[in-house]
Amino acid sequence: MASLPPFIGRLRQQPPVRLAVIIGLLLLLLVGAWWWFSRTEQKAAAITYTAVAMGDIEETVTAQGQLQPKQYVDVGTQVSGQLKKLYVTANDNIAAGSLVAEIDPTVYQSKVDTDQSQIKSLTAQLQQQQAQTVLARQQHQRNLLLIEQNAVSKQEVDTTAAALKAATAQEASLKAQIEAAKFALNGDMANLGFTKIYAPISGTVISTTAREGQTVNASQQAPTIVQLANLDTMSSWAQVAEADITKIKPGMPVYFTTLGSEKRWTGDVQSVLPAPVITNNVVLYNVVVDADNTSRELMSGMSTQMFFVVGSAKNVPVIPVAALGKRVAAKDNEQGEAYMVRVKGPGGQPKPTLVHVGLMSRTDAEIKSGLKQGDEVATTAAPAPAASGTGGGQRGGTRGGGFGPRL
Repeated sequence: MASLPPFIGRLRQQPPVRLAVIIGLLLLLLVGAWWWFSRTEQKAAAITYTAVAMGDIEETVTAQGQLQPKQYVDVGTQVSGQLKKLYVTANDNIAAGSLVAEIDPTVYQSKVDTDQSQIKSLTAQLQQQQAQTVLARQQHQRNLLLIEQNAVSKQEVDTTAAALKAATAQEASLKAQIEAAKFALNGDMANLGFTKIYAPISGTVISTTAREGQTVNASQQAPTIVQLANLDTMSSWAQVAEADITKIKPGMPVYFTTLGSEKRWTGDVQSVLPAPVITNNVVLYNVVVDADNTSRELMSGMSTQMFFVVGSAKNVPVIPVAALGKRVAAKDNEQGEAYMVRVKGPGGQPKPTLVHVGLMSRTDAEIKSGLKQGDEVATTAAPAPAASGTGGGQRGGTRGGGFGPRL
């Protein structure tokens, strides 16, 4: 019978309990080795590499907006009364100075007529008083001559002097009353003029909020009769998150789309309003963008998806954003922000490498240093950089022309 290997023989000589422990340890060692090698193979197989390529990139800040006419006005009435006539309807194009509506002028015409009659009456009284003043002055001057000859008493002279002063005062009072009546007439004539409502600007009637025969009350505030707007230029008011508002500057190019349309509209940032809008503890800032609308395709109230172009570059080295690893702020320089990436090394194993990133879109990042075209970077099992901003204000775009709908 063939002899057993020495280590088998030694095992058989061990007590049963110790033999069981040794066999158990050997089995655990074999299972652990199998688990380790299978895990390593799976981990290596899970890594996907992407080559650094040349491409175009556009970095944008996105936000939601809403359209409204750049120039518009609520045309109202400054006087109360019945709306006698409305001369326009919605979608009418009218010129500045055109008659829009008319309030019943009967009451205001009556006030003007009363003022004019009062002025005539006061004028007649003034003429009468002026004659009385002339007479009083003549009598007083005559008494002054007579008193030098002792022909009249001093009491008579004092009497005519008082009469002259009274006549002069009455004449001044009537002149003041006439002046006040003229002021009242001017005000009533202005109110009479306000019964005819004219367009303050040229534009399109976008709505009528009053009807003929309706009684309007202007005692508290001017009620709106029609809304008039110049639709040639539309403004989009976009709300940008505070994390991105420092990137937005007046004059910055912008493009946007409307819901249900792939057409891209272009414009420029007109202003960044300094007052914040706080909604659910989120701080947003209004940014106004103007766009040409001579085609009349844009309408008031439309929702817009805004893309503020922070920067763009063509034919530059780019890698997927998913390849960017740990952010290394201490290594930032004039070339850009520093990140760690994993570059495919000898044997297919990833090698940590520091790179500097310039522009960054939603999907790609521009490489300023640390990599060259053809290098392969790991794009799996690596954390992606956190997007900046909230509620739509973040870095956006795509390689090869930019993020967003095509023309």
